[in-house]
Amino acid sequence: MRWRKLGLVWKPDGTRPWARTHAMGPTPWRLSPDVIRVFVTCLDAQGRGRPGYVDVAAADPTRVLGSSIEAVLDVGVPGAFDDNGLMAISFVEPSPGTLWMYFAGFELCHHIRYRILSGVAVSHDRGESFKRLSRAPVLDRSDEELYFRGGPFALIDDGEFRLWYVAGSEWLDIGGKAMPVYDLRHQSSPDGLSFGPSGTLSMAITGDDEHGFGRPWVLKRGPTDYQLFYSVRRRSLAAYRLGYAESDDGIHWRRNDAAMGLDVSPGSFDSDAIMYSAVIDVDGRTYCFYNGNNFGEHGFAVAELLR
Repeated sequence: MRWRKLGLVWKPDGTRPWARTHAMGPTPWRLSPDVIRVFVTCLDAQGRGRPGYVDVAAADPTRVLGSSIEAVLDVGVPGAFDDNGLMAISFVEPSPGTLWMYFAGFELCHHIRYRILSGVAVSHDRGESFKRLSRAPVLDRSDEELYFRGGPFALIDDGEFRLWYVAGSEWLDIGGKAMPVYDLRHQSSPDGLSFGPSGTLSMAITGDDEHGFGRPWVLKRGPTDYQLFYSVRRRSLAAYRLGYAESDDGIHWRRNDAAMGLDVSPGSFDSDAIMYSAVIDVDGRTYCFYNGNNFGEHGFAVAELLR
Protein backbone atom coordinates (compact mmCIF):
# COMPACT_ATOMS: atom_id res chain seq x y z
CA MET A 1 0.00 0.00 0.00
CA ARG A 2 1.06 3.55 -0.64
CA TRP A 3 -0.45 6.41 1.32
CA ARG A 4 -0.40 10.18 0.96
CA LYS A 5 -0.38 11.95 4.31
CA LEU A 6 -2.91 14.77 4.31
CA GLY A 7 -1.78 16.17 7.65
CA LEU A 8 -3.18 16.91 11.08
CA VAL A 9 -6.94 17.43 11.24
CA TRP A 10 -7.86 18.54 14.76
CA LYS A 11 -6.75 18.85 18.35
CA PRO A 12 -8.56 20.38 21.35
CA ASP A 13 -7.94 24.04 22.04
CA GLY A 14 -7.78 23.43 25.79
CA THR A 15 -10.90 25.44 26.68
CA ARG A 16 -13.16 22.50 27.46
CA PRO A 17 -12.54 20.89 30.88
CA TRP A 18 -12.96 17.33 29.58
CA ALA A 19 -10.72 18.00 26.57
CA ARG A 20 -7.64 19.89 27.67
CA THR A 21 -5.19 17.88 25.54
CA HIS A 22 -4.81 15.01 23.07
CA ALA A 23 -7.13 13.53 20.43
CA MET A 24 -6.48 9.81 20.78
CA GLY A 25 -7.71 6.84 18.81
CA PRO A 26 -9.58 8.55 15.95
CA THR A 27 -12.51 6.30 15.06
CA PRO A 28 -14.42 7.19 11.87
CA TRP A 29 -18.13 6.48 11.40
CA ARG A 30 -20.18 7.58 8.40
CA LEU A 31 -22.76 9.95 9.82
CA SER A 32 -24.26 10.92 6.45
CA PRO A 33 -23.28 10.97 2.78
CA ASP A 34 -21.52 14.29 3.39
CA VAL A 35 -20.10 13.80 6.89
CA ILE A 36 -17.66 11.46 8.61
CA ARG A 37 -18.00 11.57 12.38
CA VAL A 38 -14.60 10.88 13.93
CA PHE A 39 -14.84 9.90 17.58
CA VAL A 40 -11.72 10.82 19.55
CA THR A 41 -10.68 10.53 23.18
CA CYS A 42 -9.40 13.68 24.86
CA LEU A 43 -7.75 14.11 28.25
CA ASP A 44 -8.72 16.36 31.15
CA ALA A 45 -6.26 18.08 33.47
CA GLN A 46 -5.84 14.85 35.46
CA GLY A 47 -5.09 12.81 32.33
CA ARG A 48 -8.44 10.99 32.30
CA GLY A 49 -9.88 10.19 28.89
CA ARG A 50 -13.40 10.89 27.66
CA PRO A 51 -14.65 10.44 24.08
CA GLY A 52 -16.09 13.21 21.97
CA TYR A 53 -16.38 13.65 18.23
CA VAL A 54 -15.16 15.77 15.34
CA ASP A 55 -17.25 15.97 12.17
CA VAL A 56 -15.27 16.24 8.93
CA ALA A 57 -16.31 16.52 5.31
CA ALA A 58 -16.56 13.19 3.51
CA ALA A 59 -15.19 14.82 0.36
CA ASP A 60 -12.25 16.32 2.25
CA PRO A 61 -11.56 14.73 5.65
CA THR A 62 -9.12 17.51 6.58
CA ARG A 63 -12.02 20.00 6.62
CA VAL A 64 -13.57 20.19 10.09
CA LEU A 65 -17.29 20.91 10.17
CA GLY A 66 -17.77 20.91 13.91
CA SER A 67 -16.99 19.14 17.16
CA SER A 68 -18.83 18.06 20.30
CA ILE A 69 -19.08 20.61 23.07
CA GLU A 70 -19.41 17.94 25.75
CA ALA A 71 -17.99 14.44 26.02
CA VAL A 72 -20.39 11.81 24.69
CA LEU A 73 -19.70 9.60 27.73
CA ASP A 74 -18.28 10.45 31.13
CA VAL A 75 -15.85 8.41 33.24
CA GLY A 76 -17.27 5.59 35.35
CA VAL A 77 -18.40 5.84 38.96
CA PRO A 78 -15.66 5.60 41.62
CA GLY A 79 -14.44 2.03 41.89
CA ALA A 80 -15.66 1.04 38.42
CA PHE A 81 -13.37 -0.40 35.77
CA ASP A 82 -13.40 2.91 33.88
CA ASP A 83 -13.20 5.41 36.74
CA ASN A 84 -9.84 6.72 35.53
CA GLY A 85 -10.92 7.28 31.94
CA LEU A 86 -12.12 5.48 28.85
CA MET A 87 -11.22 5.33 25.19
CA ALA A 88 -13.67 4.75 22.32
CA ILE A 89 -12.43 1.96 20.06
CA SER A 90 -15.16 0.84 17.64
CA PHE A 91 -18.83 1.26 16.73
CA VAL A 92 -21.51 -1.06 15.35
CA GLU A 93 -25.19 -0.63 14.51
CA PRO A 94 -27.09 -3.69 15.76
CA SER A 95 -30.39 -2.20 14.54
CA PRO A 96 -31.54 0.96 12.77
CA GLY A 97 -31.20 4.00 15.01
CA THR A 98 -29.04 2.16 17.53
CA LEU A 99 -25.28 2.74 17.74
CA TRP A 100 -23.06 0.76 20.10
CA MET A 101 -19.69 2.00 21.27
CA TYR A 102 -17.11 -0.54 22.40
CA PHE A 103 -14.60 1.16 24.67
CA ALA A 104 -11.59 0.43 26.85
CA GLY A 105 -11.79 1.48 30.50
CA PHE A 106 -8.77 2.38 32.62
CA GLU A 107 -8.48 1.65 36.33
CA LEU A 108 -5.48 2.67 38.43
CA CYS A 109 -4.08 -0.06 40.67
CA HIS A 110 -1.76 -0.29 43.67
CA HIS A 111 0.57 -3.20 42.88
CA ILE A 112 0.45 -2.77 39.10
CA ARG A 113 0.17 0.51 37.20
CA TYR A 114 -3.33 -0.06 35.81
CA ARG A 115 -5.88 -2.49 34.40
CA ILE A 116 -7.68 -2.17 31.06
CA LEU A 117 -11.06 -3.84 30.59
CA SER A 118 -13.79 -3.29 27.98
CA GLY A 119 -17.35 -2.00 28.09
CA VAL A 120 -20.25 -1.15 25.79
CA ALA A 121 -22.44 1.95 25.63
CA VAL A 122 -25.44 2.74 23.42
CA SER A 123 -26.60 5.85 21.56
CA HIS A 124 -30.05 6.54 20.17
CA ASP A 125 -29.20 10.01 18.85
CA ARG A 126 -26.58 9.13 16.22
CA GLY A 127 -23.61 9.46 18.50
CA GLU A 128 -24.46 12.73 20.26
CA SER A 129 -24.55 10.95 23.62
CA PHE A 130 -24.10 7.43 24.99
CA LYS A 131 -25.29 5.45 27.99
CA ARG A 132 -23.54 2.38 29.37
CA LEU A 133 -25.36 -0.88 28.88
CA SER A 134 -23.72 -1.94 32.13
CA ARG A 135 -21.44 -0.34 34.68
CA ALA A 136 -19.51 -3.63 34.70
CA PRO A 137 -17.23 -4.60 31.81
CA VAL A 138 -18.33 -7.00 29.06
CA LEU A 139 -14.73 -8.23 29.02
CA ASP A 140 -13.93 -8.64 32.70
CA ARG A 141 -10.65 -9.96 34.08
CA SER A 142 -10.23 -13.72 34.13
CA ASP A 143 -7.60 -16.30 35.03
CA GLU A 144 -6.47 -16.49 31.41
CA GLU A 145 -6.59 -12.73 30.72
CA LEU A 146 -5.93 -11.12 34.07
CA TYR A 147 -4.82 -7.51 33.57
CA PHE A 148 -5.71 -6.49 30.03
CA ARG A 149 -8.83 -7.14 27.96
CA GLY A 150 -8.93 -3.95 25.95
CA GLY A 151 -8.85 -2.45 22.48
CA PRO A 152 -12.20 -4.05 21.52
CA PHE A 153 -12.95 -3.92 17.81
CA ALA A 154 -16.44 -5.20 17.01
CA LEU A 155 -17.85 -6.30 13.67
CA ILE A 156 -21.25 -7.77 12.83
CA ASP A 157 -20.25 -10.46 10.35
CA ASP A 158 -23.05 -12.45 8.68
CA GLY A 159 -25.32 -11.75 11.64
CA GLU A 160 -22.73 -12.73 14.24
CA PHE A 161 -20.92 -10.38 16.60
CA ARG A 162 -17.16 -10.81 16.33
CA LEU A 163 -14.69 -9.12 18.65
CA TRP A 164 -10.95 -8.68 18.27
CA TYR A 165 -9.16 -7.35 21.33
CA VAL A 166 -5.79 -7.31 23.09
CA ALA A 167 -5.30 -9.37 26.23
CA GLY A 168 -2.55 -10.29 28.64
CA SER A 169 -1.55 -11.18 32.20
CA GLU A 170 1.98 -9.85 32.39
CA TRP A 171 4.04 -6.75 33.04
CA LEU A 172 7.58 -6.34 31.75
CA ASP A 173 10.37 -4.12 33.06
CA ILE A 174 11.73 -2.04 30.19
CA GLY A 175 14.38 0.50 31.13
CA GLY A 176 13.16 0.62 34.70
CA LYS A 177 9.50 1.16 33.75
CA ALA A 178 6.76 -1.48 33.99
CA MET A 179 5.18 -2.01 30.56
CA PRO A 180 2.19 -4.18 29.65
CA VAL A 181 2.45 -7.36 27.58
CA TYR A 182 -0.53 -8.41 25.44
CA ASP A 183 -1.37 -10.11 22.17
CA LEU A 184 -4.41 -10.29 19.88
CA ARG A 185 -7.43 -12.45 20.75
CA HIS A 186 -10.74 -13.19 19.04
CA GLN A 187 -14.20 -14.16 20.25
CA SER A 188 -17.69 -14.48 18.78
CA SER A 189 -20.92 -13.67 20.57
CA PRO A 190 -24.61 -14.15 19.77
CA ASP A 191 -25.57 -10.77 21.22
CA GLY A 192 -22.36 -8.70 21.34
CA LEU A 193 -22.44 -8.65 25.13
CA SER A 194 -21.78 -12.24 26.22
CA PHE A 195 -18.14 -13.30 26.02
CA GLY A 196 -16.13 -16.10 27.55
CA PRO A 197 -13.20 -15.86 29.98
CA SER A 198 -10.64 -16.20 27.18
CA GLY A 199 -10.43 -15.73 23.45
CA THR A 200 -8.70 -17.59 20.68
CA LEU A 201 -5.11 -16.46 20.25
CA SER A 202 -5.33 -14.73 16.91
CA MET A 203 -1.90 -13.14 16.58
CA ALA A 204 0.99 -13.49 19.02
CA ILE A 205 3.78 -11.02 19.63
CA THR A 206 7.01 -12.26 18.09
CA GLY A 207 10.65 -12.15 19.17
CA ASP A 208 12.11 -10.36 22.16
CA ASP A 209 11.52 -6.87 20.82
CA GLU A 210 7.72 -6.81 20.62
CA HIS A 211 5.68 -6.60 23.80
CA GLY A 212 2.22 -5.50 22.75
CA PHE A 213 -0.35 -4.75 20.08
CA GLY A 214 -2.62 -1.73 20.05
CA ARG A 215 -6.12 -1.04 18.76
CA PRO A 216 -6.97 -3.69 16.11
CA TRP A 217 -9.09 -2.53 13.16
CA VAL A 218 -10.64 -5.15 10.87
CA LEU A 219 -12.14 -4.73 7.40
CA LYS A 220 -13.96 -7.52 5.60
CA ARG A 221 -13.44 -7.20 1.85
CA GLY A 222 -15.05 -10.50 0.82
CA PRO A 223 -16.26 -13.84 2.20
CA THR A 224 -12.67 -14.98 2.77
CA ASP A 225 -10.83 -11.67 2.63
CA TYR A 226 -10.10 -9.87 5.90
CA GLN A 227 -7.66 -7.03 6.52
CA LEU A 228 -6.21 -6.17 9.92
CA PHE A 229 -4.66 -2.80 10.74
CA TYR A 230 -3.03 -2.49 14.15
CA SER A 231 -0.21 -0.95 16.15
CA VAL A 232 2.78 -2.87 17.47
CA ARG A 233 4.90 -1.79 20.41
CA ARG A 234 8.65 -2.53 20.41
CA ARG A 235 11.25 -2.22 23.14
CA SER A 236 13.92 -0.91 20.77
CA LEU A 237 11.74 2.02 19.68
CA ALA A 238 9.88 2.60 22.95
CA ALA A 239 6.93 3.53 20.76
CA TYR A 240 4.28 2.21 18.40
CA ARG A 241 4.52 1.54 14.68
CA LEU A 242 1.72 0.45 12.36
CA GLY A 243 1.24 -3.15 11.27
CA TYR A 244 -0.87 -4.97 8.69
CA ALA A 245 -2.10 -8.53 8.22
CA GLU A 246 -4.51 -10.54 6.06
CA SER A 247 -6.70 -13.54 6.78
CA ASP A 248 -9.15 -15.95 5.18
CA ASP A 249 -11.28 -16.33 8.31
CA GLY A 250 -10.50 -13.35 10.53
CA ILE A 251 -8.80 -15.56 13.10
CA HIS A 252 -5.54 -16.79 11.60
CA TRP A 253 -3.52 -13.86 10.28
CA ARG A 254 -0.62 -13.57 7.86
CA ARG A 255 1.49 -10.63 9.03
CA ASN A 256 3.00 -8.31 6.47
CA ASP A 257 3.84 -5.14 8.36
CA ALA A 258 6.05 -3.86 5.56
CA ALA A 259 3.00 -3.76 3.28
CA MET A 260 1.31 -1.16 5.48
CA GLY A 261 3.35 1.61 3.88
CA LEU A 262 2.54 4.26 6.49
CA ASP A 263 5.39 5.14 8.81
CA VAL A 264 6.92 7.98 10.83
CA SER A 265 8.04 11.25 9.21
CA PRO A 266 11.24 12.89 10.51
CA GLY A 267 10.72 16.35 11.93
CA SER A 268 6.94 16.03 12.02
CA PHE A 269 4.26 15.38 14.63
CA ASP A 270 4.73 11.66 13.92
CA SER A 271 8.53 11.64 13.96
CA ASP A 272 8.86 9.17 16.83
CA ALA A 273 5.63 7.18 16.81
CA ILE A 274 2.64 6.36 14.62
CA MET A 275 -0.36 4.46 15.98
CA TYR A 276 -4.07 3.71 16.24
CA SER A 277 -4.85 3.35 12.54
CA ALA A 278 -8.55 3.32 11.56
CA VAL A 279 -9.38 2.76 7.89
CA ILE A 280 -12.61 3.71 6.14
CA ASP A 281 -13.80 3.61 2.51
CA VAL A 282 -15.55 6.78 1.37
CA ASP A 283 -17.06 7.07 -2.11
CA GLY A 284 -14.30 5.19 -3.90
CA ARG A 285 -11.48 6.52 -1.71
CA THR A 286 -9.82 4.95 1.31
CA TYR A 287 -8.68 6.99 4.28
CA CYS A 288 -6.60 6.08 7.32
CA PHE A 289 -7.04 8.16 10.47
CA TYR A 290 -4.20 7.86 12.98
CA ASN A 291 -2.14 9.43 15.79
CA GLY A 292 1.51 10.43 15.99
CA ASN A 293 3.88 11.15 18.88
CA ASN A 294 2.77 10.73 22.48
CA PHE A 295 -0.61 9.14 21.78
CA GLY A 296 -2.16 12.01 19.88
CA GLU A 297 -0.72 14.95 21.83
CA HIS A 298 -0.70 16.98 18.61
CA GLY A 299 -4.14 15.79 17.51
CA PHE A 300 -5.20 13.25 14.92
CA ALA A 301 -4.23 13.01 11.28
CA VAL A 302 -5.47 11.38 8.08
CA ALA A 303 -3.84 9.79 5.02
CA GLU A 304 -5.33 8.76 1.67
CA LEU A 305 -4.58 5.43 -0.01
CA LEU A 306 -3.04 5.92 -3.43
CA ARG A 307 -2.86 2.23 -4.35
